[in-house]
Amino acid sequence: MSTTPTFIIQPGWNNSLPDHWQSHWQERLGARRVENTDWHTPQLDDWLEGLDRAIADAGPNAVVIAHSLGAITVAHYAERFPDRIRAALLVAPADVERADAPRQIIGFAPLPQRRLPFPALVVASTNDPYCQATRAATFAEQWGAGIQWLEGAGHINAASGHRQWDNGLPMLDTLLSRAGLNSVTALCPAA
Repeated sequence: MSTTPTFIIQPGWNNSLPDHWQSHWQERLGARRVENTDWHTPQLDDWLEGLDRAIADAGPNAVVIAHSLGAITVAHYAERFPDRIRAALLVAPADVERADAPRQIIGFAPLPQRRLPFPALVVASTNDPYCQATRAATFAEQWGAGIQWLEGAGHINAASGHRQWDNGLPMLDTLLSRAGLNSVTALCPAA
């Protein structure tokens, strides 16, 4: 069995622009990006279908690298299709149940609470405006995921200074090791 991962980039609400770390990682890792019908008025079923198409093309070693609302999409996807993802890096999951959640994303509530059936790592910030630290810790616990804290990193996006975000690649390597897959260093020696 091959141990080479196929990377899938699952952006959050409004997609990830060219200066976002997900766009840099997509190029660096040769990743596929999920294509949704509408990034600005997200619909859960549309996003699940987009992720499903990307995973169907990826083969058995699909590793999803998700940000914000994309991380919530992965948790919903795992409830419907528990055996299609090999591992997931869930960066800055958005709390779609918070009192001030924009109406555009409340269709992703309620948040899945089941343990994810694959290795997962939540990367969370201590001051994310879209998810309190206590909530991120709860998500990780419910999902059976490890958690990596970033001090004062905002929403871990381009606006908070996370553009190429090379410091995140060792976290991805940790996840790949847990899933029994080749490391980013082995795949991209410059990483």
